[in-house]
Order: sequence, then C-alpha cells, then structure tokens
Amino acid sequence: MWFDEAIEATLAQLDSAHRRRRLRPVAIPGPRLVLADGRSLIDASSNDYLGLSQHPATKARAIEWVERFGAGARASRLVTGTLEALAELEARLAAFKGAEAALIFNAGYQANAAVLPVLCDLAGGRDALVFTDRLNHASLHAGCAAAGVRQIRFRHNDLAHLEELLAQYANGEPAFIITESVFSMDGDRADVAPLAAIARRHGAVLYLDEAHATGVLGPQGRGLAGAASGAVVMGTLGKAFGAAGAYIAGSRQLIDYLVNRCAGIIYSTAPAPAACGAVDAALDLIPTMDRERALLAVRGERLRQRLAHLGISTLGSTTQIVPAVLGSEEAALAAQKRLEERGVLAVAIRPPTVPESASRLRFSLSSAHSDADFELLLDAVGVLGA
Repeated sequence: MWFDEAIEATLAQLDSAHRRRRLRPVAIPGPRLVLADGRSLIDASSNDYLGLSQHPATKARAIEWVERFGAGARASRLVTGTLEALAELEARLAAFKGAEAALIFNAGYQANAAVLPVLCDLAGGRDALVFTDRLNHASLHAGCAAAGVRQIRFRHNDLAHLEELLAQYANGEPAFIITESVFSMDGDRADVAPLAAIARRHGAVLYLDEAHATGVLGPQGRGLAGAASGAVVMGTLGKAFGAAGAYIAGSRQLIDYLVNRCAGIIYSTAPAPAACGAVDAALDLIPTMDRERALLAVRGERLRQRLAHLGISTLGSTTQIVPAVLGSEEAALAAQKRLEERGVLAVAIRPPTVPESASRLRFSLSSAHSDADFELLLDAVGVLGA
C-alpha cells in the first residue's frame, strides 16, 4: 500500500543520510544509567542538571501528591476545576520567577507551540512582526509556524543585527522578540539585559525561553529573566526541576488571557499530580543548591578546556551544556560509539537539529555525577582526539 511504501522510502532516506533516530531501551535511569542489555553508562546527555529527578525529597513529594490527589488529573482544568494545590504551586513558581502569576503546562514543546500563536493574535495574527534568533529551539519555530507568521531572523546573539531589523521592519508597530536565554545546543547565553532594553526602545515584547537556565543560573537558580522586567517567560520543569511540564510566567492579565485563549490549556488534561508534587519539592530545594550550581560551572569549564586541548570546538558555551563539534554526521556517530565503549553516553546531535556540517556530541552535565565519574568522563573524552 502507498502508505507503507511512503514510510519505508522516508526511513531509507534517513538511513542513507545517517539521520535515522532509534529509541534506546533503558532499564534504570540516573547519573549512571543501566541499559536494557545490562551495560552501565555515565549519562552525559540528560538535562537533569541538579539530579533532582532522583532526589529523595522530590520522589517522596510526588508519592504524597499521588496519594492525596490520584494518579491522573482526569480532565482539563476548565472542565472539572483546578486543583487548589496546583494553583498554590503556580503562585510559588511565579514568586520564584519574580512574576505576578504563572501557568503550568504539560510540556515545554506544548507550551511554546500553543502560547506563541495566541500571543501573535494580539499583534495581527499572521501579520504579526516576530523577530527570532536563528538558533532558537524547534519548539519556538513550531509556535511561530502554528501562528502562521514569517519569522524575521537575526544572526545568533547579534543584537546589533536585531536592532537593524527592528528599525527596518517594526517602525513602532507591535512586535515580538523571541529567544532562548541559554541555547540548548550551543550552551551559550543570550545577553538578556540589553535584549530587554532593545525591546523597550522599540515597543516590542520579549519572549524568553528559560528552559536551560531556570534552576542553574541566576541568584538562587532563578534563571536570567530577572534582567528582563516585563518579559513573557517560559521555562521547563523536566530539566533542572527533575519533574515534568513547563510554565509561563508574567503578568496576571497575561495568565488570564492564556486561560481563555490558549488551546494548550483549554483542550489539554491538567498536569499529573506526581509531576506537580515533584515540582513543589524542587521549589524547596533549588534556592539552597548554590554548591551544586558552582560545581556545574567548574565542571563545564574543565570539560571545555579538555576539548580545547584536543582541538575540538565548543563554540560559545559558557554553561553546563558543552558541545563538541565534529562536523559530519558520520564523525559524530563514530565518536558517540567510541565514548560508549569507554562507558560514557554522549549523544550525537545531527541536522536538522543543528546546522549542516555542525554535527556534534552534546555533553549535558549534572551535579549528581560523582567526582570519580566526572574524572572518568574527562579521561574518556581523550578518544575524541585520536
């Protein structure tokens, strides 16, 4: 049948280009994960930056919320009501981010893909002026595509180019500037304070994706959005928080608008109690974890120095995300295999996730790695220079 033939042809094309993805069975997750075949690997690819997915307090609070509220949320929040404890959790999350209010979604991709279209509706729908960093995450591109807008893309972290484009196209009209605060593939940071200043000068709204900054950077792990008063802030709860879901933080009016217009809230079942309980515990823990954040910063710098010594580019990384750029898909996949043979999982990232000829290993460090395992990781990286 044509349907099966079309799928088979697509998969064959992916195979020939070394771009076919396959799910890898894992028996036990953690900073040292156990694969289904029994092998143990140092996990240098997860986004569990503070190890909170395995923290006794987050697991205990998740169980507590399940026992109090059940395994599932049963319906949309607009159908059977919002759990009082969830509303209190959102108030805690808003205070953590220095915002008036917050709204929790089921996933980061869902939040960006569902929120951006209804924000663009406020600025002309398909005609909205949207300025985006060229290296934004796929979920931000998906949100723009769902809105039907043409992205006006500025060179990565090039604020002079952004200002030129705003002057050329916006001319005082309603506009959005959309960027990540920490870029998920390069591990570098946006210059948030100047971005916010540019947005104010041009009457634009800054939409800041804090997925990889919240919990790790800023005072008490509150992220980088503190330098962007008035921004719409998105962040995820499945990375440094160790749980699941995402949030939008901003003004009370913004949150009320999303409750009334955002399909990702209106038509989606509310977040599961277990995830919410884990987030509640993470909000207790994260402000106290300055030692872990300092350890992450030191380890990121040591890994960058090791890779630089081997002649491998880490681009502009300054965070816990450290790319090792190897060029071709074949080179990245071969490097992944060599590291696995040394007991380290560092996944090859290939186009279209990253630009052509920029395939890489993406190291994503965690403070939960033992000192011994981190030293083993540094030693194993030596095979990349062979």
